[in-house]
This record gives sequence, structure tokens and C-alpha cells, in this order.
Amino acid sequence: MQHFRKPHVVVDNRKNKAVKVDKIIKSVRTFQQQDSILEIGTGSGGIAAYFAEQNMQFNVKAVDVVDSRVSKEGYQFQLVNGTTLPFEDESFDVVISNHVVEHVGEYEVQHHHLCEVKRVLKKDGVAYMAVPNRWMLVEPHYQLIFLSWLPKKYRSKYLKKMRNIDFYDCEPLERNQIENLFNNVGFLYKNQSILAIRTLLQDEKENNKLLYFIFLFIPDFILRKILGIIPTLIYTIKRSRC
Repeated sequence: MQHFRKPHVVVDNRKNKAVKVDKIIKSVRTFQQQDSILEIGTGSGGIAAYFAEQNMQFNVKAVDVVDSRVSKEGYQFQLVNGTTLPFEDESFDVVISNHVVEHVGEYEVQHHHLCEVKRVLKKDGVAYMAVPNRWMLVEPHYQLIFLSWLPKKYRSKYLKKMRNIDFYDCEPLERNQIENLFNNVGFLYKNQSILAIRTLLQDEKENNKLLYFIFLFIPDFILRKILGIIPTLIYTIKRSRC
């Protein structure tokens, strides 16, 4: 039986998320005037709109399988069907895939999604990718503890019992799985999860002062020990030179 996968759109302006994405990309690449930027799975449109509002005259495009946008100004939007992108090879300086890969399907479709990111990315471009970690304590789409920890054949049964939903339509990945996908597609990658945590806490330190100061004094080599269990895995990726 073929099951329908919902887009799970987060309908908000996403400005805080966009600022984090911006800072992480800047850690590996300097933005240039009139850079071309693609956001895949734009959802509410907040991230695409944020980059379109910058004073560097970015050429911003966004795609999604449904149109659930709240922010619609300043960028071009196209509906797509599946993971194939309607753009020429090497079209974009920056590609953003924020919590998309877990929604597209199982391994073969996830692989195709990454192949398409690579195809449309310029040789010197950079992509940002975020994916929920399979080993997160609480699954964010259905708010169920340990849902993604279960073997696949039990996830939908658990979801049916707890939420009366027949099919678990997400494929969260563990660290080795997403990094193996990067290797198979031919990406060079850098895990940016620690930088993302520090950036988020810095931007929201007035609301999380204690947590901010705790993380401020924890060295990176200790934080790297917990990368396998943090809720979201975040990467910057580039095309391999070979």
C-alpha cells in the first residue's frame, strides 16, 4: 500500500531560523552581490523572504510540493512534484534544504534529493542541510517520545495507538546515515551542529541565560561527544573537487 507523505509545514515567519541559516552559511562562504539562492521545501516562505530582503540583491527562488506560504514577497516560487528540481545544472550559489530530506521518502528518494542539490549547485557553491536526528528523544512532528527510535515496522503501529494516525510518514536519519549519503553522492561536508546550538543560544540568550552560559564554557571537544543524540543534525556541504 502506498501512503501519502504530508509536508508538515511550520507556518510562521521563520526569521530566527533564517538568521541561524545565514550565520552558518557565512561560516564557510562569503555572500556576494546578486548571489543566486534556492530554498527547497520553503514551507511558510520565511527563510526565502529573509534572504530576499537583504541589501545584496540576491536572486532568491523557492520550491515546495504545496503552497503554504505566509511570506510571499521578494522571491520567485514554483510548485514541484517530487524531488526533481526544475532548474539547469549549476544554477545556484547557495542551496538550502531545511528539514526536507526526512519527508521526501526512503533511501532512494533521499539519495535523489541530494543528487538534485548537487546538480543545481555551482562548483564553488555551498548548501545548508538540516535533518532531525533519529535518536532525538521526542519526535517533533507527532510529539511522541521514542517514536523514531523504534524499528520501522513498529513506528506506524505506535503512532496508530497513540495518535490514531495510520502511517508514520517521516524518515529521520542518524548521523552515520546522512553522512554516508553525502559520501555516496559526492559531497564534502562539515557538521555544524555545535555552531548552530551556540548561534541559537547567543541569539536567544535573554530568554535562556542559564543555558547560554552553561554552553559558553563547555569546550567543543566535549560537545562533539553528544553529536549523535542532539535533536537536529546540521551540515554545510560542497561539491567534491574530484
